[in-house]
Amino acid sequence: MGSTAAASASSLPPSAGAGENLVLILDYGSQYTHLITRRVRQLGVLSLCVSGTAPLASLDGLRPRAIILSGGPHSVHATGAPIFPDGFLDFAAAAGAHVLGVCYGMQLLVQSLGGAVEAGERQEYGKMDIEVTAPSSALYGEGEVAKRQTVWMSHGDEVVRLPEGFEVVARSLQGAVAAIENRERRFYGLQYHPEVTHSPQGMETLRRFLFDVCGIKADWKMQDVLDEEIKTIQSMVGPDEHVICALSGGVDSTVAATLVHKAIGDRLHCVFVDNGLLRYKERERVMSTFESDLHLPVTCVDASEQFLSQLKGVEDPEKKRKIIGREFIAVFDDFAHKLEQKIGKRPEYLVQGTLYPDVIESCPPPGSGRTHSHTIKSHHNVGGLPKDMKLKLIEPLKLLFKDEVRKLGSILNVPDSFLKQHPFPGPGLAVRVLGDVTKGNDLEVLSQADEIFVQAIKDAGLYDALRAITSEDGMTADWYYFEREFLVNVVNKICNNVRGINRVVQDITQKPPATVEWE
Repeated sequence: MGSTAAASASSLPPSAGAGENLVLILDYGSQYTHLITRRVRQLGVLSLCVSGTAPLASLDGLRPRAIILSGGPHSVHATGAPIFPDGFLDFAAAAGAHVLGVCYGMQLLVQSLGGAVEAGERQEYGKMDIEVTAPSSALYGEGEVAKRQTVWMSHGDEVVRLPEGFEVVARSLQGAVAAIENRERRFYGLQYHPEVTHSPQGMETLRRFLFDVCGIKADWKMQDVLDEEIKTIQSMVGPDEHVICALSGGVDSTVAATLVHKAIGDRLHCVFVDNGLLRYKERERVMSTFESDLHLPVTCVDASEQFLSQLKGVEDPEKKRKIIGREFIAVFDDFAHKLEQKIGKRPEYLVQGTLYPDVIESCPPPGSGRTHSHTIKSHHNVGGLPKDMKLKLIEPLKLLFKDEVRKLGSILNVPDSFLKQHPFPGPGLAVRVLGDVTKGNDLEVLSQADEIFVQAIKDAGLYDALRAITSEDGMTADWYYFEREFLVNVVNKICNNVRGINRVVQDITQKPPATVEWE
């Protein structure tokens, strides 16, 4: 069973469609696009990211106050380079939106309005200094002329002729155009990336653009998100209809289930599957939280023998994932049929903890030649459910990033210790045991080592700040710089207490290019 989540009026909360303080980000393929979305939200403003070449019909009903055009790896002169959808400039004008082009977005704006972009004599990549050249500027304020700031550049082309009505308000020290404005037509451009931390004053520039230039109010709050989602769910699910949810024990599915339970009560039916691939005593821990703290209606199914028997002898990680997915579907299907017999009717809806990064990451880069529909990644779906179930999806978290889900969970009184727990892969320890998971006592050895490591970082006061990686939004991650003394101590504990382990390694590869799990 698949799912799509295009950023259209039909898929957004009513308050988002009204767009009084909505910021729309058009994605042209930059690796930093999701950062723009996050930076705007950090300023208390709702932002949504859509493909930069999606047809305007997908934006029906949206009236954004501001539109930000992202950067991208393309040249505006390249064959097949992404461009605005037909009618975009008229759409922006009709909405009264201010448009800010960033990097490629600025060059696309300039070329579309009659200016000229050419290959630069010198490419500008990395940290560069720019200088404000205008005594009065919407983006930089008054009296900033000749003042410098460090920014992050990433471009080979440069603007050589401005469209009518534009002025240059900042240049790089090499003389390239760094910022432009046409206040009358509400068009602005930055050749650099204000959203990255390598542009220290970038957030101030975004703040000035949103609040001083566009007049947007910082009125996007998690409590409002919660209230809106509860109303949406209550209007979606009929008074006699039932909803099912598969709980993984992770933050996303738990917060989603808690929210839906608050909306419809015990017409929500949850199942937690022990597949034999959980962390040390994970079943006991999560069931205690579900029942004692959150009072969720949860059925626990012990299917460990079923899963492990099917995984016996399998070494390929993708095959392991598919087997686990298939067996989960079988368990879930059995649960759904038993529930139907119990309540006398078939459940109509399925709750999924889909997050916004799942939507963004699944959109092919513009210019890639592929379609631009925002399709949720398959491993985030309960894919392949029996067709006769025909479940409709409830995805209450699909507009939120990971840290925002935790804030929402806090409002819902999900225990803090649960919200701060480290992420755990859907296939469980199967993708942390290299090769056959049933060989010897590998699962037991790994679960013991994992428990020692987790307890060690808790004892060191590091648990809330990290796991072996650091990541806020789940889209990028870096490895954590453990102190040497900590590493020595935890390695000694693992090797001395877990039979079968005589070596401990730390992966120091960032995401991207690596993935979080080895398999």
